[in-house]
Amino acid sequence: MASQLLIRVVVYAAMLMACLQPTTGAGLWAKAFSVLLASVLAWTVCRFLPVTEVDGKGKAVLVTGCDTGFGKEVSRVLHDRGFTVFAGCVLKDKGGEGARELAAVGSPRLHVLQMDVTSDDSLWKARQYMEENLPDKDAGLWAIVNNAGTSTYGLVEWCPIETYKRVAEVNLWGTVRVTKVFLPLVRKAKGRVINIASGLGRSCAPSRSAYGITKYGVESFSDVLRYEMKRWGVDVSIIEPGNFISATNIFNKQGIERTAKELWDGMTDEVKEAYGKKALDDYKLLMHQYATEGSRDTSPVVDAMVAAVVAVSPKVRYNPMQFYWHVRTFIMTHLPEWIADNIYIY
Repeated sequence: MASQLLIRVVVYAAMLMACLQPTTGAGLWAKAFSVLLASVLAWTVCRFLPVTEVDGKGKAVLVTGCDTGFGKEVSRVLHDRGFTVFAGCVLKDKGGEGARELAAVGSPRLHVLQMDVTSDDSLWKARQYMEENLPDKDAGLWAIVNNAGTSTYGLVEWCPIETYKRVAEVNLWGTVRVTKVFLPLVRKAKGRVINIASGLGRSCAPSRSAYGITKYGVESFSDVLRYEMKRWGVDVSIIEPGNFISATNIFNKQGIERTAKELWDGMTDEVKEAYGKKALDDYKLLMHQYATEGSRDTSPVVDAMVAAVVAVSPKVRYNPMQFYWHVRTFIMTHLPEWIADNIYIY
């Protein structure tokens, strides 16, 4: 880790010297631009530096939310790279397709666990099973990948408080709950925790508050955990995907329609009169468009998750998102609100 940090410092120093040299005797703005240019160039160069990776043999990884999407795919990839994988599936006891597909691999290094991230009892049972089946009981758990998640939509006045609680119970409290149960095993391994947030955890959008607040919470929780785990040699990384709804099927046509009906049926007459049915139909159409426009390829997110598990020095944040979301996130987090809001919101 120290050697890679030293390389980055040397690269930045070299770029800074090269950019500042022509500005000798120039004004403050020229020097400030040179520092910015040096930062961009150093960041670009460091992106292509070789990454030292750990050997998965003898190391165990826990992945939550493996019934579908990213969790199911990353479990397979990590298993193929030599890790022992404990794949948590909430639908295992109901014969869920994802749990059956992973179990069909038939490998002693791929364990499919019944796991409900909203249940303390379920998690402690999973930990007991894990401790009995770790490849090296003295080595602990190399990584937690907190992937389990759910989503919804609806304006603040439309969403009942129960919706906020339901989404938070999985996305936020589920992440906290899993981390607290398994963190002692990660400390033993001097491993890492990887939390799946979202681009909407950096800059949210109208109708996504119930989802957005959970991802902002995951960002904050991850940052604080990173500060606290430094002394133990445990890394904490955050994955911030862009729009991959089409790939994960977290929203589908039936789900969007069902949510719209539940929202309308749950509104008070006062709210219905204020907004009107057309406003709901407009947001429903927007969600249909959002769901169909997203990437159908899970590999950018899966690759980021794998990189966070295998890198000797993992990044703090991985941003597997489309160019549009890179630009939007930068503008929404760096420019004055009156500029960013008028570009993307109003």
